[in-house]
Amino acid sequence: MDSERAPTYPVTAYASCCALGMTNADVLAKLYAGRTGLRPAELELPFATALGALPEALPALPRGIRAHDTRIARMAVWLGQSLQAAVHDAVRRYSAERVAIVVASSTAGLETTERAHAHYVRMGSLPVEYSFARAHSFGAVVDVLREVSGAGGPGYVVSTACSSGNKVFASAQRLLGSGMADAVLVGGIDTLCQLTVRGFHSLGILSEHACRPFGLGRDGTSIGEGGALLLLERRRDAAVHLLGVGESCDAHHMTQPLPDGSGAAAAIRGALEDARLEPADIDHVNAHGTGTPLNDEAEARALETLFGMRVPVASTKGFTGHVLGAAASLEAVFAIAAIERGQIPQSLGANPLDPALHIDACVRERQLRCARVLSNAFAFGGSNAAVIFGAAA
Repeated sequence: MDSERAPTYPVTAYASCCALGMTNADVLAKLYAGRTGLRPAELELPFATALGALPEALPALPRGIRAHDTRIARMAVWLGQSLQAAVHDAVRRYSAERVAIVVASSTAGLETTERAHAHYVRMGSLPVEYSFARAHSFGAVVDVLREVSGAGGPGYVVSTACSSGNKVFASAQRLLGSGMADAVLVGGIDTLCQLTVRGFHSLGILSEHACRPFGLGRDGTSIGEGGALLLLERRRDAAVHLLGVGESCDAHHMTQPLPDGSGAAAAIRGALEDARLEPADIDHVNAHGTGTPLNDEAEARALETLFGMRVPVASTKGFTGHVLGAAASLEAVFAIAAIERGQIPQSLGANPLDPALHIDACVRERQLRCARVLSNAFAFGGSNAAVIFGAAA
């Protein structure tokens, strides 16, 4: 590819929470110990499934923003407070107006609206404290993060289903590359709710048990909650940088992927071209790997086409469940951790591997120096996004 170096953006801080734990330390410790966070569902459901719920209760919101009290707002504050020092430092360095916020979500405050609707059915009125704008809307998450972080630049939410958590990196890249921002608080957050879990069940793609991406006999995905926030800056010293982003939309079907994987492959090629890399430059792939028969087959075909059997592949959804719009942002943390630690987590549930999938799935954890990691996210409607992270040159 072009010998001229592509622009890269340092990842100067990150925070995560999911079914594995409430902090980076807990999340990564359980990931590399091979301990799943998926458990039998505690939601009231008319069917059996495993879910990836947060293992601890979220603290109440600070007094000044309690009018925004939703589960997603509490999660946003929890993650935002972990990055508060780093973001405040960026605000001091660049000014509040130069620090942007771009967040991914599929559900926003839907869980709170479900409870408000249940109140309406019982009582004939919505709860007095319920506000659609503060509780349900996507923009409410940005409002909460502004209060916590002090960031005052452009702020918006990306909601393109399961590709959202990678598409926010494309948005951040454009904000930084165009000069509209000097730093971007970027990531994704989603919560468990009835509509999502029942919706996936109605499509026939929800497993009764913990999902088994790439595994022989896999029968569906598992839904989780959680998310991650990361701070990207235009120029700073950091161990890991965002190298490239690729996007495609094949529009093959409302819910099914393009069977030959060409839509997914187009997004991966776009990320490689954006980073000015060749397939041989990638050391590890964090796969979308949902555990549904069709998704895993299509993704495996895309990976086989581009990488053959050369690159170690792992899906982490067997640990966390599918965190929907936030999945790719959470998995960006896992990609970064693989670079920082020189460790690839096992693809939990892939043993025994489906022999029809011609990929090098990591059925065990591997010690491997990862200079560049590709992380995939493919959504309903054929919305595809891939990102590449790499060690600082």
